[in-house]
Amino acid sequence: MSKLWGGRFTKKTDQLVEEYTASITFDKELAEEDVQGSLAHVAMLGKCGILPQEDVEKIQEGLHRILQRIRRGEVEYSIADEDIHMNIEKMLIEDIGPVGGKLHTGRSRNDQVATDMHLYLRKRVVEIVGLLHKLQEALIEQAKANVETIVPGYTHLQRAQPISFAHHMMAYVSMFQRDIERLQDSYKRINVLPLGAGALAGTTFPIDRRYVAELLGFDGVYENSLDAVSDRDFIVEFLAAAALIMTHLSRLCEELILWMSTEFQFIELDDAFCTGSSIMPQKKNPDVAELVRGKTGRVYGHLIGLLTTLKGLPLAYNKDMQEDKEGMFDTVRTLQGALQLMAPMIATMKVNADRMRAAVYQDFSNATDIADYLVNKGIPFRQAHEIIGKIVLYCIQNNKYLLDLELAEFNQFSKLFDEKIYDVLQPMNVVNARNVYGGTATNQVRDAIARAESMLAATAGWVEEYTAKNAQ
Repeated sequence: MSKLWGGRFTKKTDQLVEEYTASITFDKELAEEDVQGSLAHVAMLGKCGILPQEDVEKIQEGLHRILQRIRRGEVEYSIADEDIHMNIEKMLIEDIGPVGGKLHTGRSRNDQVATDMHLYLRKRVVEIVGLLHKLQEALIEQAKANVETIVPGYTHLQRAQPISFAHHMMAYVSMFQRDIERLQDSYKRINVLPLGAGALAGTTFPIDRRYVAELLGFDGVYENSLDAVSDRDFIVEFLAAAALIMTHLSRLCEELILWMSTEFQFIELDDAFCTGSSIMPQKKNPDVAELVRGKTGRVYGHLIGLLTTLKGLPLAYNKDMQEDKEGMFDTVRTLQGALQLMAPMIATMKVNADRMRAAVYQDFSNATDIADYLVNKGIPFRQAHEIIGKIVLYCIQNNKYLLDLELAEFNQFSKLFDEKIYDVLQPMNVVNARNVYGGTATNQVRDAIARAESMLAATAGWVEEYTAKNAQ
């Protein structure tokens, strides 16, 4: 059979051109969405009297048969038919005859492919929110078990102040909550229907775009036909959100890798999420965490790639826009793969609380509290800061930590020190002194966990609601 668009041409397409321009090798991933959109489109053609009902029913029956074949993995796609739309239309014509050619009435591949991607991405966004929710659950469970586990907090990768390990876990819960909210907000722009825009200018047929939107569960339709077929903002927005998610995952993975090292020994990852060495039998490598960290770059690349593709394109559709799909598909797979592994890896992580506690007794991370102690006795903070700096230098020179000093040694630097300084310097007291909203004090951390669990419930409800909507 000649190409479905071949009437204008007098020569066959060069084989290399067919291979170079075909997208079926990757856009076959949109097969179910393509059929879903076509079912709604042909239903609308019948409702509007554009096609007789007997043709509509015949086309719908054929599409349902094709859908079942797709789901059973029985479909063989052809590069000669270029893309998923032409492959499915050709299958339909082969199945039900020339009437299958009526399916394309009132639409173009330009608005068709845009619709497919909106359908695809809105489903994946809900799935990814669900995976982020599971990761948050795992982090919160670790936090609940470690509210009173004290760990050094760092700036510049130098010990700064002791904090609750739960507080550290909850920082990532907050990061992933922002990621969830970004995806939820992007859903509003994903869930808009471009179908009915035609190639770029609309169609002469009396179609009902809002009826199609209703059938497919879209909240509205594009206002401008040129924008409808050329808009890829919704994909860029998803890729940007995905890049930030991978940033957060990568930061967490970097810390897991550090904490698992012999130098830290703060945690141990479960054997199920580590690998060994082919030559060094003692090794236990955090390969999952390393690979998540490594795959972050490819997601960044897909974002920059699509932005670069779009930046010089005139309206409306251009073949360049075929480059929007592979990066989107790969980002979805990369993100889903990482999140599916991160939640159980965090859930099974063993926390070495004794090692963490020992670490905060072997540093100067409680120094700031001495400065605050002196400030409360009337010394200006800048002067107190200088005094404590000298005390720390004295400790370093004498191989001591602050809690090792005798009161007489403190008094060498200020007569305002008394026995209360030893309570001030206790790591748990240092932690609980930060008793402000969002601080590391244990009661504040418990409150933060309670608030986060309420957010979890809200997210779970959103995922359930939109999963059901997308399944209709």
